[in-house]
Parts: sequence; C-alpha cells; structure tokens
Amino acid sequence: MKTPESAGAADAASAQKETLKEPLLGHLQWLRVQRRLAPRSLTIYSDALLRLQALAEQDGVALLQLTPAQARRWAARLHGEAGLGPRSIALQLSVWRGLYRWLGEQGQVLLNPFVGLRAPKAAKPLPKALAVDDAVQLASFEDRSPGLDPRIEARDHCIVELLYGCGLRVAELEGLDARASGTARGWIDLNAAEAHVLGKGSKRRSVPVGQPALLALRRWLDLRPQLARADEPALFVGPRGGRLGASQLRVRLRQRALAAGMPAHVHPHMLRHSFASHLLQSSGDLRAVQELLGHAHISTTQVYTQLDFQHLAKVYDAAHPRARKPNKERQPT
Repeated sequence: MKTPESAGAADAASAQKETLKEPLLGHLQWLRVQRRLAPRSLTIYSDALLRLQALAEQDGVALLQLTPAQARRWAARLHGEAGLGPRSIALQLSVWRGLYRWLGEQGQVLLNPFVGLRAPKAAKPLPKALAVDDAVQLASFEDRSPGLDPRIEARDHCIVELLYGCGLRVAELEGLDARASGTARGWIDLNAAEAHVLGKGSKRRSVPVGQPALLALRRWLDLRPQLARADEPALFVGPRGGRLGASQLRVRLRQRALAAGMPAHVHPHMLRHSFASHLLQSSGDLRAVQELLGHAHISTTQVYTQLDFQHLAKVYDAAHPRARKPNKERQPT
C-alpha cells in the first residue's frame, strides 16, 4: 500500500516523465521496471534527465551525438549558471553517466561522454549523533503530557526504541508491517528478536532487536488494534488508521525530542548515526557495524571512526593530566 508521501513522489515522477522525450523516456522506464527504483529516486532521476534535455535543446545538440567536449561544458554550467553545489553536480553527472552507459548497452552510442567527469570535491560533514546519555534518555522517555493519547505515546516510544536500538532508516521503519507476509517490505520477528527490513537497493537484511525495544513493541501491539483499520498491514499507523508516513514520523520524533528536553533538533537519521557511533565506540568492530547498517561499502561506515575518534579525544582532553589547559597559578593566601 502506498503512503501519501510515496504516492506524491510517484505522481511527481509520472508528471515529469510525460515531458521527457526519447531516449530519456525509455531510460526512465528502464530504471522503474528493471532497476525498480523507489518513487522518490525516480523523481530525482527525472529532474536530472530533464535538465540534460533542456541543455541539449538550448544548444541545439542531439543527445546521441554528444561529444566529451560538450559534456564538459555542460558540467561546468551546472556550477556557473545553475549554481549547484558539489553534491548536486555529482548527482547530475551520475545520472547522466548512467544514461549513456545504458545507451551504449542498447547500441545507440559509441562512447560515454561523461566518463571521467567529476564534480568539485565537497566537504564531508560528519554525521551528527546524540551523546550516549541523551540517546538513552530519549529512548527511555515517557511522555505524560496532559491529553496525550496513550496509544500514540506507546507508538512513538516504540518508534524511538527501534530507530536507536536497531539503526533503521526512516523508510525501513515506515515499511514495517505488523506481520510477516509475501508482500511485506519488512516485519519484526518477536520470537527471534529480529527485524527484517528492505533497505536501499531493495536489499534485505536482519537486525537484532534489543529487550527494551521488544517490550515497547509488545506494548504498542496490544494497543495497535484500537487505531489501525482492519485491513491495514502497517506496523505503525496514524490516528486515521493508515500507515504512518515518513514526514509524520519526523514530526512526531521532533516533538518527542523537544518534550524530552533534547539539546538539539533530532531527526530519524540522527538516531541511526547514534546507533552506529555508540556501537562502534563500544565494540570497535567496523565490519559488524557495516552489516547492521546495511552499507554496501565499508567506506560509508568509516565516517563513524571519525566520530569515535572525536569521542576519544574528548575523553583524553577531560581526563589526561597532560591534555588539560594549565590552571592559573594560585595566589598566595
């Protein structure tokens, strides 16, 4: 069943697809059917292909005859005229490179004009993670605000426990069903204490579920029938009984974090970062963290070693006598 957010993304992708011309339209269709890209990803690819089509029309260039020199000029215009940042440029070039790779496989072009073109290097900001005490405080928090529906409280508590305790992406959490089935994107096996989720690239993985999250889940499952529609498979539902969307999850988490007195704006991915950083601090096992997060490449996980080093540096600065700033000499009394 489509969520409002995914349905909106699909509508946007469909609307954009209607304005694309061949061979771009055929490539987008291939991405949808063969690659099975998510609606949001299709929208991003559509935007990039539309930009390429517009550049070709402006310059009167046939896409199937595009040269590397023209491709370089277009890449430069992404920064100069469009004002895109390094990450956005890298995304555009990746989509365009993939298009011409597909065209080459179809025998429509002899070379890929975007091979070798790279975006300017972008600074890599470290992911923001909560301190261990703050994360535990948020996960353990019980909102006793007057008038708050206890069913909503149980649901939101369970959401936080799973985000922090399992390191799930918001899309993975949103996709969980209450029961395992052939159509379920994900579910939680209470007996085995495992969450089975569908991650990026339609890759499935299993993640252990800790005891606090299991207790919160059982509490929510006891109350869920009072909110969920009879035919609704989703684990997490809203007041109207349908699947809780990603935007709603973000809003609920932000409100809960404020009520819990968190020192910073908290979003779902921050709890995923916290899960990874705290696990790495305790275990030092980078490969295990990679598997639990569902990262395809170890380099993606290595960013957490920097967070771990920052943590160790703070411990050093606070505890080692040679790291402390010299105190002012005491005045004689």
